[in-house]
Amino acid sequence: MKRELRNHPSSAIAISLLVLLTVGLTLNTSCQSGVKKPTQPASLPSAVRVLFNSGGPIILQTSAAEFQVQPSGYIQAWLIKNGEHATLDEPEQGKPMDSNYLLISGKEVHFLLDFGAAKNLEAIGKLGRGKRVEIPARPLGPSDANLQATLVLEAYDDFPNVALTSVEYKNGGIGLITLDQVVAQRHRFNSHLANSAPYDMWSFQGSSYEWGKDDVLKLRAPFFQPNEMGAIGKGGFGGGIPLIAFWTGSVGEAIGHIETLPLTLSLPVKVTSDSRVSASMVMPANVTLKPGESFSTPRSFISVFAGDYYEPLRLWSSVLAKEGWNLPKPSGEAYNVSWCGWGYEFNVTPAQMVDTIPKLKELGIKWATLDDRWFDTYGDWNPRSDTFPGNSIKKMVDEFHKQGELVQLWWLPLGVEDGQGTYSSHRYVVSKVAQEHPDWLILNKNGTHARMTRGLAALCPALPEVQAYYKRLTEKFIRDWGFDGSKLDNIYTVPMCYNPRHHHRSPQDAVNAMGEVYKTIFQTTRAIKPESVTQSCPCGTPPSLAWLPYMDQAVTADPIGAVQVRRRIKMYKALLGPEAAVYGDHVELSAMTRVSKGWSEHGSDFASTIGTGGVVGTKFVWPDPGPKFKPVLLTSEKEAHWKKWIGIYNNKMLSRGTFRNLYVYGYDVPEGYAIEKDGKMFYAFFPPAAGPWSGEVELRGLKPGTYHIVNYDENQDLGTVEATADKAPHLKTTFQEHLLLEVMK
Repeated sequence: MKRELRNHPSSAIAISLLVLLTVGLTLNTSCQSGVKKPTQPASLPSAVRVLFNSGGPIILQTSAAEFQVQPSGYIQAWLIKNGEHATLDEPEQGKPMDSNYLLISGKEVHFLLDFGAAKNLEAIGKLGRGKRVEIPARPLGPSDANLQATLVLEAYDDFPNVALTSVEYKNGGIGLITLDQVVAQRHRFNSHLANSAPYDMWSFQGSSYEWGKDDVLKLRAPFFQPNEMGAIGKGGFGGGIPLIAFWTGSVGEAIGHIETLPLTLSLPVKVTSDSRVSASMVMPANVTLKPGESFSTPRSFISVFAGDYYEPLRLWSSVLAKEGWNLPKPSGEAYNVSWCGWGYEFNVTPAQMVDTIPKLKELGIKWATLDDRWFDTYGDWNPRSDTFPGNSIKKMVDEFHKQGELVQLWWLPLGVEDGQGTYSSHRYVVSKVAQEHPDWLILNKNGTHARMTRGLAALCPALPEVQAYYKRLTEKFIRDWGFDGSKLDNIYTVPMCYNPRHHHRSPQDAVNAMGEVYKTIFQTTRAIKPESVTQSCPCGTPPSLAWLPYMDQAVTADPIGAVQVRRRIKMYKALLGPEAAVYGDHVELSAMTRVSKGWSEHGSDFASTIGTGGVVGTKFVWPDPGPKFKPVLLTSEKEAHWKKWIGIYNNKMLSRGTFRNLYVYGYDVPEGYAIEKDGKMFYAFFPPAAGPWSGEVELRGLKPGTYHIVNYDENQDLGTVEATADKAPHLKTTFQEHLLLEVMK
């Protein structure tokens, strides 16, 4: 029989807040999980209800969800909608299926929860009012009898779709206990629980895993992805958003952590032959507990929602904002169209940049970007003597300004040349900064230089002198040379640092401090030029929470085709807010063809950026520089197309509107997007495959009334529709590649 837990006094057990980081972590780590000691509220109690019986389960009920701690230790989430419960959780029967356990000496250690000794506490803090439940546990195996555990669950009124969990492990014996690995939020998902149809589930995987790999994908067996987060992974990638999400047409669930630091861990996902999806959060520990010492995991979460990946990403960002993860408002200039000199590739010259200005003005393009390889050496960032001799780089910037244009500078912080390796045709030398400050470099365990993206050595961002160095570089670029912002490219994360001269409390200190360098660049740039634009690009992958708060403009980051453009704009609108400035990247990337080991980029799909609320960009070359650049040459035919779409963008400026997540990716056909701006609704629909597509589209989000519809890219009047309080209007239509609608009263 269920009954509500009685409140206990606030003198609950204080948990030692040692956050798990990675291999080599000691108990002296500087990073803490942020689990708060329960505080007696000064106001009315939380509306969250806590129900239990002595044999379990314990249930936390919110206004939108129910979270059950099963007798097995499995934490099951249910969405409550219109009085009905829905879930994807399906714990496996007949096997240990707890959501939290340990590995000690290669052996799994599971725990038996003591529901009869559970405590129910009012919780109030950064996340508002809520309930906190503490459940003590003991290990199932007698060999681990001295290890004690306390499972903590929190649910808050203001975030009814999420439950936070953490576990404290304490050595209650007289000997040492070494924890090898900690597993949290283990779940087994089954789409059959939500649908009568055959197996059907989509997912978002937030790791910076592999260039060009889909982060939004339909799951099929066999499938496995480790989703390593935090430090450098294979290929120099890493960082990531510590969240994985799964959804059907009716319900979804997501897991991850809500720490504001880029902890090194993994969120592995596996689809088994029986079409079940296993997911968890795995943290390497290698922590030895002395008698009486405790270890607490980071705060992880399980959320349940209706919709697609936008919902848990927006929720995650909102929770982190309460925890102090503050996102700046983009500068006004971040919404203007941009042209990039990368069309000329590595050997662009000042003349090629400047000669394009008349065409930029004619097309209504406000920004230009000086892209990769204008510099001599990674780390020193001085102009190349063969392409930018003398002070030609400053003269180039001055000419753009004279013509009323703004200009960004491409660069890659923290990477430095140390004489080892190459990138493209550039053979690395020993940079001046590496010669003068070899003690600034990140070292591996064996004392060698650690490697980051492009095989570069890396400066340690945890050092104040390194942060000061990047402040001086930013001042040189923005104040002395006159650039109006930066395109920070190929940015993922940095390696662990084992340099003994740095006196780190943990090798993770370098990873945690990466954001400080990007904060320095961003704040220094804004202090010099308040309307500057700092753009950050994690090429081909999701971004990192470490540096996400320190930019004006996100970028879809080398998308492979228009589908990735749309998915990533939606991702960033969720992470950064529905009015975020998200650069759709070069429109040429909206269609790509594999050529040998590279790509031919020949896209012209502006609609995928405009219709989703992104910022338009291009990298055309003009005048004609020769046959090598033919795929991106602005021909007279292309110019008419570019002029039309850039004109539409500048006229509508939907990037400044409010993104409304009214359509479920993977289940609403055709694929739909909605932007609200100036009292109007703008819809964009895209077919699931090469058109034409025929049928009815549903115009969601309209208040009751009569609305006039215009196909705004074709300037075609489509008549009127009627919206009522209980029914969205439908429009019968046929379209080929896209349908862009402006709907107004």
